[in-house]
Amino acid sequence: MFQILCEILFRFIEPIVLLVLKNTGYPKDAVKRKKAIFEESGFSKEDFVIMFHGVSVGEITALERLVKKTREKYPKAKIVVTTGTHTGQDVAHKKLDETADLITYFPLDLPSIVRTFLDKINPDIVMIAETEIWPNFAIETRKRNIKLFVINGRISDTSFKTYKLFRFFFKPFLSLYTGIYTQSDDDNKKFLYLGANPNTTRRMNNLKFDITKPDVNFEFDKDKSIIMLAGSTHHGEDEIVLKTFTQLKKNHPDLKLLLAPRHLTRKEEVTKLVEETGYKYDFRSNNRSGMKGIDILILDTLGELGKMYKYCDFAFIGGSFNKTGGHNPLEALVFDKPVISGPSIHNFRDIYWIIKKAGAGFVVKNQSQFFEIADKLLADKDFFKQTVDNGTKVFAEQQGAMDFVLENILAEK
Repeated sequence: MFQILCEILFRFIEPIVLLVLKNTGYPKDAVKRKKAIFEESGFSKEDFVIMFHGVSVGEITALERLVKKTREKYPKAKIVVTTGTHTGQDVAHKKLDETADLITYFPLDLPSIVRTFLDKINPDIVMIAETEIWPNFAIETRKRNIKLFVINGRISDTSFKTYKLFRFFFKPFLSLYTGIYTQSDDDNKKFLYLGANPNTTRRMNNLKFDITKPDVNFEFDKDKSIIMLAGSTHHGEDEIVLKTFTQLKKNHPDLKLLLAPRHLTRKEEVTKLVEETGYKYDFRSNNRSGMKGIDILILDTLGELGKMYKYCDFAFIGGSFNKTGGHNPLEALVFDKPVISGPSIHNFRDIYWIIKKAGAGFVVKNQSQFFEIADKLLADKDFFKQTVDNGTKVFAEQQGAMDFVLENILAEK
């Protein structure tokens, strides 16, 4: 009955839905699912098909290593990756084009569209990252004995308030999932409250924390200095970083800055801003192996930022004082470095929630708060040590998610 009502309703609102999706970059053929790419997938009924879904950038980033590990473990399987946004599509193609057999959009949750999608893809296992509850998709996968999982499951406090109001609606559909595996005990409790099966709902930790320190194949001389690293800065953020650095240096004369713009095409722009400060500076590309004789080093080389976090004392994560949505703070945290970010963190909101709660990192509203936190880290040794210890602890607590999936979901193959 639910599916019939959905079909009838959609017939009335279809033109509006298609117009909205078209204007947001969601292709019309991906909505209709009647023809297009699915007929060209080349999948057969004999293929073992594993499908991963991440709605946008953050979820695809979380899935990247798991998808690649799945390819290593099951080289003959067909791997499908779906997203719900065009930005998610872009990132999925960038990160997984050579790994996945098909990257496309998740179907609109209408019975006929879902059926067409599943007819073409015919998955054996579907893993949906974080939190997306699609009733018709859940109903149809159950009918076809397709195993459907939520992995890396998370419900924010804000979303939970809304979900609670519609608990009566979500409860019957949550029971259709083969398993719901969450990031934390807190998330576990939220899913159970909404009606998830207690026998198949468990904590798995967070996939994004399953990273290792990169091999650092060079030596970098700190010259007995304290280093603030500003990583992946965007237009408008370098001014904030340089102002904060200038303020901090008055209180901490040994402080030096390693400045890494996100895009090297901005090198000239960033250099001009640094010159205006009057500080001595140089470029990493000039074979600079340390900070001796300078105050600021501009990291203008490719592939070294992740390794440079080893040598800093604390880090500012860029893309967070504009609308970019932030970059991955775990690249610094994996080296036990405290992290500070601006307010725009939606690409890694779940990570920041975890590290903020653990006292391992900080999200500031403005440049003034940025200075206050950074100054406290540098001035208060106990506060600095506690922040570092908190980061080490939370990192250890959150790891193991990828092995959980491989052992509890894919091992069933």
